[in-house]
Amino acid sequence: MRSYSRSMSGSLSHLLAAVAFFVGGHFVFSSIPVRTGFIRSFGDQSFRALYSLLAGAGMIWVVYAFNGTPYQELWPQSEGLRLVPYVLMPFAMILAVSGFTTRNVTLVGGESAADDPHPTPGIMTITRHPFLNGVLLWAVGHVISNGDAASLVMFGGFCVLAVGGMIHIDYRRGRTLGSAWGPIAMTTSAVPFLAALQGRTNIDWAGIGLWRVAVGLILYGVVIYGHDWISGVAVWPI
Repeated sequence: MRSYSRSMSGSLSHLLAAVAFFVGGHFVFSSIPVRTGFIRSFGDQSFRALYSLLAGAGMIWVVYAFNGTPYQELWPQSEGLRLVPYVLMPFAMILAVSGFTTRNVTLVGGESAADDPHPTPGIMTITRHPFLNGVLLWAVGHVISNGDAASLVMFGGFCVLAVGGMIHIDYRRGRTLGSAWGPIAMTTSAVPFLAALQGRTNIDWAGIGLWRVAVGLILYGVVIYGHDWISGVAVWPI
């Protein structure tokens, strides 16, 4: 079993409040009425600055509350379950790297990509939400392997944020881009590889590039070796 360095001073209700603030705040603040109203009054840069500040504060609160929540086992850890993140995380890192380094209409401020002659390059032919799918794989892997109440709340919250975020972004893009969103939605999918399996697109392997795969795998190695420093939980050697 892994060694957790959490204190015993917190509570699960405190963690629930932090996760609710972080996840709920994303949905409320990025909703069309709130977003457009704030930008109309204070400007786009002010909105992004405040959004980043609240998201950062929420993330710090979540981590603090998680580290203060006592370990309550929900299901026993096993060697098989402990291997799940090792299998999922390389794909999560590749998706995240590809998402951030590819012009993407679903990223923050990416609406202008819809005007490109080819608006769905590279990783977009696998999923139009590469980063959020990476977050989802990361969160699911840790829920399964950790098997405790605090992990279920925190990483489960990230699962809700990732899946809900894909749905929310698709809705917002449909509203803001109008007819330009139709071809993008028809030739891509939120679920990885679904559009390709349905014959709606061809995977653009050249557009993804081996260098993105390499960077993702390098970052995966860094996370593995630095996991003890990052989270207080040593995961290497397995």
